[in-house]
Amino acid sequence: MRLLTGVITLMATAISSADDPALLDQNFRRLASDEVVNLEAAYSGKVILVVNTASKCGNTPQYDGLEELYQQYGEDGFVVLGFPSNDFLGQEPGTEEEIQDFCRLTYKVKFPMFEKITVKRAGAHPFFDRLAAASGTYPTWNFHKYLIGRDGKLVREFSPRTEPYDKAVVAAIESALGM
Repeated sequence: MRLLTGVITLMATAISSADDPALLDQNFRRLASDEVVNLEAAYSGKVILVVNTASKCGNTPQYDGLEELYQQYGEDGFVVLGFPSNDFLGQEPGTEEEIQDFCRLTYKVKFPMFEKITVKRAGAHPFFDRLAAASGTYPTWNFHKYLIGRDGKLVREFSPRTEPYDKAVVAAIESALGM
């Protein structure tokens, strides 16, 4: 009976976390900056693709596709938010200034990038704990993607192997934008 009660409590917590409208109520410092941004205040009403990034990964060329999505759908209310992380085989070892330079110079990244954080289950930033609670999945590697709708709730998550211009990603973005 106690086991059943524990399971029910855990499920209720997961459900309430998934429906928590405060998913975006998180403060982050912009990459290589002192400026602090509240995601809810800055991006409320937008469709958001949250991605944990790394500069020395086989998936790093996904920066190109992420920037293209940001440019293509930005005027429609879409934004990509990048969160560098060194959690997977140390593939983001640089300072924030080095990461920023790499992203801007190598991939012409203009979408917002934020402070380097931990995204893995053990020690994850609370934002990624919330994303994991809503989706049932913590990032399994660099370039894991979480799509958040205009209402601030998780729409869907995509594995790191899923390219930014995969049909499923584009369809989910366009659907969330009401296209």
